[in-house]
Amino acid sequence: MPLRRRYLIALVLLILASVLVGYLWRDAPPSQPSLPPQSYAKALRQAHEGQPGAARVLYQQLQRNDLAPIRRAALYVELPNYPSPQALKLARLDLEHGDPLVRRAAIASIRRLLPPAQRSLVLGPLLEDSEQSVRFAAVDALLGLDPDAIGLYFGPLQHALEQYQQALTAQADDAAAQVHLARLYLHEHDYEHAAAALRRSLEIAPDDLDALAIQVRLLERQGEHDASRQVLAKALALQPDSAFLQHELGLWLTRHEQQEYALLALSRAVELAPDNADYRYVLAVTLHALDQVEAAQKQLQTLLDRQPANRRARVLLIQYWKETGQLQNVQVLLAELERQNPDDPLLQQGL
Repeated sequence: MPLRRRYLIALVLLILASVLVGYLWRDAPPSQPSLPPQSYAKALRQAHEGQPGAARVLYQQLQRNDLAPIRRAALYVELPNYPSPQALKLARLDLEHGDPLVRRAAIASIRRLLPPAQRSLVLGPLLEDSEQSVRFAAVDALLGLDPDAIGLYFGPLQHALEQYQQALTAQADDAAAQVHLARLYLHEHDYEHAAAALRRSLEIAPDDLDALAIQVRLLERQGEHDASRQVLAKALALQPDSAFLQHELGLWLTRHEQQEYALLALSRAVELAPDNADYRYVLAVTLHALDQVEAAQKQLQTLLDRQPANRRARVLLIQYWKETGQLQNVQVLLAELERQNPDDPLLQQGL
């Protein structure tokens, strides 16, 4: 091949390559700012531990579009402790995420971020999501709301609930599925089907504590209070050091207006499981109901010492400090909250 022709071919190829690079460069989306590999883990730990700036770094991570779905979902476990208009906006955007895992995580987060009256407006459309598991997650988030709160989504909720029940009924060999099915029927006051689901569950896993708790509530709903107490008593005789059973006994006694005795069981549950935030929170509420305000404050303070990010406990402790006029302690808690999340709605209320 003549040298001149070779030069011409090389020149044409060079021009084509330049045009192609220019085209790709023009259409390529702007790259996100690179973040160090440890930034995700650091942000998640910062949020979990309630460190200063936790809300800011949590929001930053949720604004990324390069996170694996399981990592993105993990962020939503922490988000309810950092409410703000920005938090809600981010969660609502992920209700349309392409991965069902992320959509379910966003639903669970919004369930805790919004009060019942607002929840149905945001989550109602998910009752008709293309993915079955997402529809069922929306049912779980909306179940128990009164018809006025559900509003226009009452019909879609009932339809999705029926699908949910049918799907769980088909899993007759899955004890956990049958327990959940019994819980759904209990919400609907369908005691006959709830009892049948519980029987299937207990046949598979006779010692399942979740099934036992639902059984107790089912018997109470049917007016069989002595039978419900006997179920608990029998289980406690076999497992006296079960924190779960002690807590359930405390709840049973509270429902039957025996708070003084409930206090003993709830305290025992906390002794057996000192890191369980829900147990300690319920104990604090019970102490407060019995006018033992200082003891309630101590329980909540212990909870916050162990879990500084626990906003629910912080809000209640602020309320209890206000009741006793100890505004200096209120200021300390609010200052800590502001360092965690300066956009928290509680801060707008002040003292």
